[in-house]
Amino acid sequence: MLRTDGKDTTVQRELISEVFNHVQQQNGFGEACTTGVDSLFAMSNPKTTAYEATLYEPIMCLVLQGVKEAHLGERRVIYGAGDSLIVSHTMPAVSGVIQASADKPYVSLALRLDLAMARSLYDDIGEAEMPTASLHSMSVAETDVGLMDAMTRLFRISQDPTEARTLAPLVVKEIHFRLLRAQHGGMLRQLLLHESPASRVSKSIARIRSDYNQNIPVAELAATAGMSQSTFHEHFKTVTSSTPLQYQKELRLLEAQRLLRSKGKTVSSVAFEVGYESPTQFSREYARKFGVTPRQEKSL
Repeated sequence: MLRTDGKDTTVQRELISEVFNHVQQQNGFGEACTTGVDSLFAMSNPKTTAYEATLYEPIMCLVLQGVKEAHLGERRVIYGAGDSLIVSHTMPAVSGVIQASADKPYVSLALRLDLAMARSLYDDIGEAEMPTASLHSMSVAETDVGLMDAMTRLFRISQDPTEARTLAPLVVKEIHFRLLRAQHGGMLRQLLLHESPASRVSKSIARIRSDYNQNIPVAELAATAGMSQSTFHEHFKTVTSSTPLQYQKELRLLEAQRLLRSKGKTVSSVAFEVGYESPTQFSREYARKFGVTPRQEKSL
C-alpha cells in the first residue's frame, strides 16, 4: 500500500494514491500509462532507474512524489514532488528516476501540450499579461495552487468516460492557460510568437526531424529558420543546449535503438536506414551513447 508523509495535504495524498493505483491496475510501473483523456498519462515507479536516452515531445509533467533528473545537452534539470516541468520543443534528453522506494514510489502526471490551443490562448491573453522569465526549452518551477488543482481535476475526470468526453477539453484548455502564465513558461510563450527565435528554431527542428537520416547543410537549416548561420547557431544552442549536428545525431541514435529493439533488422541495415554511411562509425557512436554495442542491444 502506498504511504505518504505528513507534509502532503490531504488532497495531494489522495491524488498520489489514486495515480499509483491507476498505474498498478495497468501493471505499468515504469511506463507512461494511458488514461481516459488522450493527452494525459500517469506514471509511477517503486524504484530508482538507470539513466535512459529518450525523446521529449512538448509536454508538461507534474511530479507528485519522488524525484527525477534529466540531462538536456549540457543542462541538468532536477524536478521533484510539487514541481512541474514544461518542455516547449522536441528534445532528445537523458533522464532517470533518482528518488523512489517501495514505501514512497515516484508518482507523476504528464500532459502532452497542444501548441495550437496554446497559441489561441496566447492571442486572447495578450503579451502584456505574460510575466518575463529566463528562457529554457526544459524549465522547472514549484507548481502553483491553480495548476495543481486543474491537474487533479483532469486526472479524476479521466476516470469517468462521460466526464472525460464533456469536461476534459475545458480543463485541458485551462491548464494551457495556466502554463502560459506560469513563471517557467517563458520559452513556451516565445515559441508561440511567429517571428521569435524560439519559433524560428522550431522550424529547423521540424526539418531535422523529417529528414534526420539525410545530411542537411547547416546553411539550409539556418535558411529554414530565416537566420544567418552564426545567429542560427547561437539561438539553436540556447533552445536545445546542443548544436544542430549533435541534435541530428541524437535523433539518429534514438531511432536506431528503437529499430534494433524491434529485432527485425541487422545492425548494418539499421545503420544505413538512420543515415550512417559507415557501420563501424555507427557502432562506435552507438556504444558511446548507450553503453552497449548495437549487436549487444539486439541480444538484450
